[in-house]
Amino acid sequence: MAVFEDDLSACSALVIDGNPTSRSILISQLRDFGMGSVAQAARAMDGRRQLEFRSFDFVLCEQHFAGEATTGQDLLDDLRRNQLLPFSTVFIMITGEATYAKVAEAAESALDGYLLKPHKAMHLAERLRQARVRKVSLQEIFGAIEEEKFEKAAQLCMDRFEAKGLFWLYAARVGAELLLRVGRFAEAQTLYKSVVAAKTLPWAKLGVARAQLDAGQITQATSTLENLISADPNYADAYDVMGRAQFELGRLDKALETYKMAATLTPSSISRLQNLAMMTYYAGDHAEAEKLLDRTTRMGLDSKMFDCQTLVLLAFTRLEIADRKGLQRCHDDFNRLIEKYPDNARQRRLAEIVVTLNLIQQHQFAQSVEAVRTMAKAVKNSDFDFESASNLLALMAHLAHKAIQLDEVDSVVDTIGLRFCNNRSVAELLTANVNLHPPYADRIRACQAKVLEFAEVAMALSLSGDPTAAVGNLIHHGKETLNARLIDNAYHVLQKHAAKIRDIDVLTAEVQRLRTLSGGGNVKASLGEQKRQAGGLALRTGTRPSAEKGPNSQK
Repeated sequence: MAVFEDDLSACSALVIDGNPTSRSILISQLRDFGMGSVAQAARAMDGRRQLEFRSFDFVLCEQHFAGEATTGQDLLDDLRRNQLLPFSTVFIMITGEATYAKVAEAAESALDGYLLKPHKAMHLAERLRQARVRKVSLQEIFGAIEEEKFEKAAQLCMDRFEAKGLFWLYAARVGAELLLRVGRFAEAQTLYKSVVAAKTLPWAKLGVARAQLDAGQITQATSTLENLISADPNYADAYDVMGRAQFELGRLDKALETYKMAATLTPSSISRLQNLAMMTYYAGDHAEAEKLLDRTTRMGLDSKMFDCQTLVLLAFTRLEIADRKGLQRCHDDFNRLIEKYPDNARQRRLAEIVVTLNLIQQHQFAQSVEAVRTMAKAVKNSDFDFESASNLLALMAHLAHKAIQLDEVDSVVDTIGLRFCNNRSVAELLTANVNLHPPYADRIRACQAKVLEFAEVAMALSLSGDPTAAVGNLIHHGKETLNARLIDNAYHVLQKHAAKIRDIDVLTAEVQRLRTLSGGGNVKASLGEQKRQAGGLALRTGTRPSAEKGPNSQK
């Protein structure tokens, strides 16, 4: 019998294998090693459900499941992307395939080990031991992360990388992830490039693109991603990041193609199907979107990976086709989610949209108008985000399409447009929500033109040698619109021309106040609630999130 060198009596393991014989052998071997507790699952989806609500020290997962589309690789990919697998968990893939492509694919997924069947107990023990050595070696880094000391953890990672210490490449990956998290995008990009220079790895190249994208260098990120996809056309995470870049550029048709490819590569991924469904909706094909949104809901409603904005868009499509029963199901599904997660503020806010759509479907127009008026009162709140703006615009467009006009609606559309139209791509994303009523689309585009005019006038003042007037102009329009672009422009002019600006302390304080009022990151366009970006690692920070809070628990 193989003897495991470490005491595993306090450890837990999960075995995911569709073959009852091999599953039984693995469980027996783990118990022989002294494992404290061993759980099992016969299907990848069953294993995923266990991992969503419980942490394990070890996960041993079969690569292929007979009769299932989902593979062990698909499961690992989803777990990593959705922060359901902490650093402390050792994930070992077990399979009968010995092809280099599969081994490489697993390695690029930050897999802890790969074991070929049939295997001997001593081989399994060695794989588990090696993985634990790495965890122990990086324990100081992991500890700092769990204490949310991200700056310290990032420095420890960079020190390990520069010294080429034990597990230096993995430390570099963790360090770059931390730098992205704390907003040090240029340093993250430099670290990823250093890894590429030392040892070309797809995840490092993707990291360069992610850092570029987070820094607003969308064109450079797109170029990096094109080269990466050309070299490795099956790297699904690269398509995720490319889709995000194209979405932010407003290239909805290109983003749609990219998300289709990502979903095709991993057909069992709830997150990728969800992205495809939402992108199809925003691209204007609501008939196809209804099918994809419905499939996503049926496949993932009970999963933490499910984003309830999917239900909102599904409800909009069902109102358009007058599917009364289907719309009621969306309402009922939201009630189930709220009953399960009663403290989820975002979920309740999105549920109000579906309630209002139901009122419209039932021709209870007075109540639906009142509901929309109530929502419209929040358009200048700091927590009123791009998602709320998109949904409210879509609601008002549906009312207008049914010839139900609110007296104040034009001013609400203008307020939203002036606040969120930071660039042409965002304006186009907002107009995608009001295609049912073209006059609203025209108003949003007019708002974008006005914001651009404000920015150009201020730029001209700055270039003419009067940065004080430029800042004053931007602050004036920033107060009126709460447009983050104008407010950020004021901040950058202050930073660039500090020596030339009069009353700089007063102006700086006012700009900071406006940045808080505008909501900062709330104005950025996104497909639903964004979780960890594709290609990154899950960062376990402090206590594992409670299952009771449920998915999308933003307050």
